[in-house]
Amino acid sequence: MSDLLIIVGRVLTILPLLLIVTLFMGKRAIGELPVFDFLVIITLASVVGADIADPNIDHFPTIIAVILIGLLQKIVSYVKLANRQVGRLITFEPTIVVYDGTFLQRNLKDTGFSIDNILQMLRDKGVFDVNEVEIAIIEANGSLSVLKKPEKNPVTAEDLQINQPTSKISYPVIVEGVVHSKVLEARNLNEEWLQAELRNKGITNPKDVFFASINLLNEIEISTYEDQFNEIPPIQH
Repeated sequence: MSDLLIIVGRVLTILPLLLIVTLFMGKRAIGELPVFDFLVIITLASVVGADIADPNIDHFPTIIAVILIGLLQKIVSYVKLANRQVGRLITFEPTIVVYDGTFLQRNLKDTGFSIDNILQMLRDKGVFDVNEVEIAIIEANGSLSVLKKPEKNPVTAEDLQINQPTSKISYPVIVEGVVHSKVLEARNLNEEWLQAELRNKGITNPKDVFFASINLLNEIEISTYEDQFNEIPPIQH
């Protein structure tokens, strides 16, 4: 019974303290979760969880630890604002993963994201055809920023008073050299058609293709393993 009362007492004291410290740390620590802030949140959770679960742990040092962790996070935030070099040392650089409708395989590999991850994030941004993308960037916090090509910016068919016969959506037909035959079948196409399209673009082997998709007009867009843009300006935070 005494252990239960200890746990109840710790919950009633530590959670309000944790709320105060988190609010003190600011919105950025909750929303964007850069690397250092993520580690701070994990550490706070570990310290508080152990304190609540084990009545044998001295409660007062936990309170001091929570306060010190919050102060450390705040100090590091100020230092990062005062010195950009420090900020760059303790976080990730933004990485371009799509440029001019083409996946950058090497950059994508560096981020640890798969093609499927990026396609899902693009769909979350309302982009269903990678060819519409001028540039897509994995930010330091792991989110995806997307800039569409100028001609793909949202001017609706209703605005222009024209009919739109097809939607702008494309389907992955080759992912990392593997052909998705079911996509071809669904479009009433076959691998012979795909091979002919690849040959038209100077590609003899589907294994050389990092990503390829077809839209509802059966137009194919291809990113090969060799598609790298050496003149892309670096994106720095």
